[in-house]
Amino acid sequence: MNNILVIDDEQGIRTVLGDVLKDEGYNVFLAEDGYKGLSVLETDFIDVVILDVWLPNMGGIEVLEKIKSKYPDIEVIIISGHANINIAVKAVKMGAFDFLEKPLSLDKTITVVRNALKLE
Repeated sequence: MNNILVIDDEQGIRTVLGDVLKDEGYNVFLAEDGYKGLSVLETDFIDVVILDVWLPNMGGIEVLEKIKSKYPDIEVIIISGHANINIAVKAVKMGAFDFLEKPLSLDKTITVVRNALKLE
């Protein structure tokens, strides 16, 4: 069973994504900021991270940089409701698997997670 980590400061998004991904058969870990997300990576094996760009304390791009430097095999899907094309391009150049805009299409999100898992 694959492990998915959702890092988003919005409780509603964490809850909905968590529920949908659990229904798809994944183990789901939730974190409300980058520091908590990175601490999950230190204790649990994670296959895919769904990461919000705008986070308190440490921004999503910085979290992406830390994940890719320490855990290069983990696929990271960036999500944002306030993003622009520059942030999307930067994230992909830094190694993000994909970039999804909020409001999220749950079907598209599940498809992107499945595609990221196929790369393992």
